[in-house]
Amino acid sequence: MAQSVFSGKRIVIGVCGSIAAFKVAGWASELAKDEALVSVVMTGSAREFVTPLTFAALSGNEVHTAMFGAGREEVMAHISIGRDADAILIAPATANAMARLAAGMADDLLTTAVLASRARVLICPAMNPRMYDHPATRRNLQMLRELGYWVIDPESGMMACKEEGEGRLAEWDTVREHLARSLTPQDLLGQRVLVTAGPTREPLDPARFLSNRSSGKMGYALARAAFRRGAEVILVSGPTALPCPAGVTRENVRTACEMRERVLAHADGCSVIVKAAAVADYRPEILHEHKVKKEQIAKELVLEKNPDILHELGRRKRPGQVLVGFAAESRDLADEGLKKLNRKNLDLIAVNDIGGARTGFEAETNQILLISRTGSEKLPFTSKAHTADLLWDRIVRLLP
Repeated sequence: MAQSVFSGKRIVIGVCGSIAAFKVAGWASELAKDEALVSVVMTGSAREFVTPLTFAALSGNEVHTAMFGAGREEVMAHISIGRDADAILIAPATANAMARLAAGMADDLLTTAVLASRARVLICPAMNPRMYDHPATRRNLQMLRELGYWVIDPESGMMACKEEGEGRLAEWDTVREHLARSLTPQDLLGQRVLVTAGPTREPLDPARFLSNRSSGKMGYALARAAFRRGAEVILVSGPTALPCPAGVTRENVRTACEMRERVLAHADGCSVIVKAAAVADYRPEILHEHKVKKEQIAKELVLEKNPDILHELGRRKRPGQVLVGFAAESRDLADEGLKKLNRKNLDLIAVNDIGGARTGFEAETNQILLISRTGSEKLPFTSKAHTADLLWDRIVRLLP
């Protein structure tokens, strides 16, 4: 399996004075588990909420708290911390900290380290909703974005001060994806990508439907990997319990006809389309408005054919656009994949062996046969997340 994107990366976490600081202690622990080299810088106010010992224990490294420490290695810490960092994450970022950074101040260890660094700086605001909505805070946020900082918007909800509104620290799952993006080569930057995922459900009545075993895991992994590599990602998803990957725009659909409508609405504006959804080939000819009682169910079910979305995309494909399909097969993988590649005018087709217990539907791992116009390649057995990156590696080579 592939290493984590965080493995061996030097990540500085700047902790400011907010009640949300306790959440960031958990983030430091998660990054350390992913084998990141975590250095924590705490402001004086932050130490009123969480002790440096907590962050030291969870990160596995000494916590920096003062501009000039007693040890020789800390004499120039305000320079070395920022200089050696691969990424700097400021969380929770208070209104005061953001104001000082927006003004270019360097009056403590954290702000000095940020100014001395050329690494990507990610800022996670957390504060009272009224403070967050203040024009001065909004101005500072805009200034930070113009200066090149990545601002990860806070969430809405009940605050520790018992007020409700926007200002809650973003969740780790969201922050983690943005941090991963900052550490990933941006070879899809400027590309608009469309990914489809999951099954479709073709209703018979309000209680029953025809569907398949697709979990959506492969498509969601592809969408997540594309975002990390810099793309603007649209995910058209059939019904699935998976959470939407951070940074990805998801449109939920249910039936094949709904998926066709949304896919065609976006197709012309996308440079890459990856059709990973398992779309039902047929739908019931009759859709009953009310639930059919079991004693009234017909012994024969009449079906009608659904639109072939991938074939239509291949027919409409414009010059320079990359179209990738998926095929679920249980035998003759190479022959069936090559037929589909040619019939539907694809650039690549990823053929899944659904006969294996650890590949295909619902599994966390996969091994696909990748067929192009020039040949075929069997990708290694690995996680679906790593498979997604391997597939994007091949797609990037096809971009004009």
